This record gives sequence, C-alpha cells and structure tokens, in this order.
Amino acid sequence: MLEKLQPEKIFNYFEELTQIPRGSRNTKNVADYLVGFAKQHCFKYYRDGADNVVIYKDGVGSAPVIIQGHTDMVCQKTPDCQIDFERDGLELYIDGDFIKAKNTTLGADNGIAVAMALAILDSKDTVHPPIEAVFTSDEEIGMIGASKLECSVLSSKTLINLDAEEFDKPTVSCAGGADIEIKVPVTTKEAVADRVEISIFGLLGGHSGMQIGSGRQNADILLGRLLNQLENFAVISAYGGNKTNVIPNSASVALAANDGTELSKKAENILLGIKNEYSASEPDFGFEMKLEKSVRCEYIQNTNELVYLLATAKSGVIDMSAEIEGLVQSSQNLGILKADGEGIYLCFSVRSNKKTALVHLERAVICYAKIINGAAVTASGHYPPWEFKQNSTLQKLYKEVFLEKCGYQPSFEAIHAGLECGMFSDKIEGLDCIAIGPELYDVHTVDERLSISSTKKLYELLQQLLKRLTEVDTL
Repeated sequence: MLEKLQPEKIFNYFEELTQIPRGSRNTKNVADYLVGFAKQHCFKYYRDGADNVVIYKDGVGSAPVIIQGHTDMVCQKTPDCQIDFERDGLELYIDGDFIKAKNTTLGADNGIAVAMALAILDSKDTVHPPIEAVFTSDEEIGMIGASKLECSVLSSKTLINLDAEEFDKPTVSCAGGADIEIKVPVTTKEAVADRVEISIFGLLGGHSGMQIGSGRQNADILLGRLLNQLENFAVISAYGGNKTNVIPNSASVALAANDGTELSKKAENILLGIKNEYSASEPDFGFEMKLEKSVRCEYIQNTNELVYLLATAKSGVIDMSAEIEGLVQSSQNLGILKADGEGIYLCFSVRSNKKTALVHLERAVICYAKIINGAAVTASGHYPPWEFKQNSTLQKLYKEVFLEKCGYQPSFEAIHAGLECGMFSDKIEGLDCIAIGPELYDVHTVDERLSISSTKKLYELLQQLLKRLTEVDTL
C-alpha cells in the first residue's frame, strides 16, 4: 500500500509494523521483529524481560546518540470493525497527504518513530554518530518499558525522542506525575425517602495535562459545589469519570431526602447559576433531574465526609511556570469519583514540571485525605518530570538545522504531560534531550492520521541533525 511513498524505507518499515499486533501488553511480537532486524543486519542488540530492545550501530566519532521511540499503540476501533487487535494487522489507506487505518487507530503514535529509527539503522549514506536505538514497550499504559529499562546498557548523554506530534514544535520539557487514590469506608442505612437523581453532562472534558489550563470544568468538582450548597439530604451514590488523565465531563448523584420536591427546586437554581457562570467556556453544559417519591433507599450515613472531600478538592491549575511563558507548571485533577454502599473512592492525578513541586503536591493530597477517619491513601504510577535544560547543545543544533532547512525558527515547547524523556533524564545524569516528530492528528482515536509530507521533512531534519552531531566534540 505504501510502497510508492518516499522515503521508501520509512514507509516500508511503518507498513510492516502496522501488520504486527502491538497493543500495550502485547509487544512480544514487535520485539521479536526488532531482534530479527538486528540479526539480519548483524547489529549488536539488547533485549530485556519487558520487551525493550536496544540496537547498536557504529558511526562517526566516539560520542553516541540515542534515538528513541515506543513500540506499543493504543487500540481503538469503530463498533462495526471486525479486526482483532490481538491477531490482526491494520487496513491502511491513503487520503491525500495522510495515511489512515480503516475503522481503527493507526498506531503512528509511535510506530513512525520505530520506522524512522530502523530507516536510519538501515541507511548506508546517512552520516551519523554511533547510534543506540532504543525501543521501549508499554508506554501508553504508564511508560512501563522505560521505567524497567536498565540504562547501564546505554552510554550516550544525548537523546532524540521521536514521540512529538507537531512538526515545527519540538518539545524540551514535560511534566512528571502520580496517581493518588483515596478510599473511605462507609456505613449505610435503609429508609423510605424521596429519591432525587441529578446528572451533570455536556462539559468539554479533555486531557488532564494538555487541557488542564484551558478553563474546562471538572464535573466532579461541580457536583461538590452543588452538594455543599444543599441541605437535608444523604447521598445514595455518586459517580463521575473513570480515568485519572481525563477531566470528567459528566457526573451523577442520587440523593435521599425528606422533601425531594424542595430539594430538586434548590438544586435546579444552584445548577442554573453554575451554568450561567460558565456559559462562555462551557456552552453545552447541561443537567437533568429525576424525582421518585417515597421509595426505599440505602444511603451513606457518612455523607458529610463525601461532601467535604468533594467541596474542598483542588482540581485544575495549581501554578504557572516562571521560566516558560504560558506553561502550566503544576496541576491536580480529580479524575475518578465513586461513592456507594461499598465505599467512597476518589482518584487524583497530580502533575508538575518540577520534581520538588511534584513531591509537595503528592504530600498535600495525602494530608487533605487523612483528616477523614479511616481514610486509606495510596500513591502509584509515578513518572518523573523532564525539567527544561538551559544551554542545551541539542536544542541549539536543532534550531540551526531547522532554520536552514525550513527557513523559519521552530517553536520550542514544554508540555504539561508525560514523555519518556522524563524517565531517561531521571536515570541518566546530565542527559540532553529533545522530542521531535511529524504531524500527527487525533491520536488514540479511529481518526488518527499521519502526514506524509511532514514525515519526509522530519526524516531529512533528523538526518541533518545526526550529521551535525558528528561535528560536535563533546555532547
């Protein structure tokens, strides 16, 4: 399908990768493929138990460079799609300047990085330093491969990550983060009461890193505002969100009340006020209520503890960077709310581009929760930030190469989301990193597409950058 596209080797390797099932936790076959490539080309290689693979190639000079990407992809498909991601390859097609997959995600995040690295390794005319091509597994479910890779197998202090998604916006810093779970036991009681169900919906939601500073409202937090203003009720159940890295766009609560009619009227007035407050930023915000009179309800007796947790929870931007204009430096997102007869469960995602701030955020959430008797708090899923490096040789060289090739300056960006550069920077002291990539759109969705023209330009930039790195005495 892609045999006529240029550069030929990149698209050939990319097409081969799309025929290998490689969803997260299913990376053995793609690791086998990479080892087979190394053996075919007589390259030294390393493979670990997490299906990370490193392939080594000699080059000009003594200072090696790491080229890095991840092998797993997010597997999503339309309801009518018959593809089995455990066994089947993808069905590719070309639409103008874009490569797409029929009714599925494309896996260009991050298959195109793997393909580019293989093309460099396979090239006989690209001038480059010694290369350590690092292919990590299970990035999409918490950077598991990168966290398990033993970096003593690497000698480079320079890393080019190929997991960026905007051609002229290379990344130079990213956030670290952790998930913090709060569990509170509950006691319940049965009674005949009015049952009022309230649903909040239509919020924009979005990624809890990339969109956290865009003014998008968290449905769980709005639910807390509502409950904090109501009186004479008990919570039967409350739900909102199911992923910590997503800003919840809907939430619901069921309440037991002696006078459900009066409670419903007051709830409606409160929600109308909230709707008006955010009419500009959340134009599709909506709510609905359902009232059942005199029914048997099992409600949570420690409702006040749930109201406290929701009404005082921090969710959104904590502070902005003083170094990089417009960058959210620290944030917190209440991503999951579940409260019913089994207990109260809240899960927060905390993020920061600074290590010290990240430690503080985690400890602050733990302190906030421990005021509740019996609350259990656990932190998991830690990944370190990649702090911005002043006077980066790699950034300087890439800026020069980009200007020569494209005629304008790239826009270096820091992102409030995680990249594997943070993992490697934490493990390799003094590492100089940059994350670059071609134009990718709607990743992690069935509309994912890869720009053909930007892939060609990015590969040429990568080749030129590698050549310039051979001319630098010390990296």
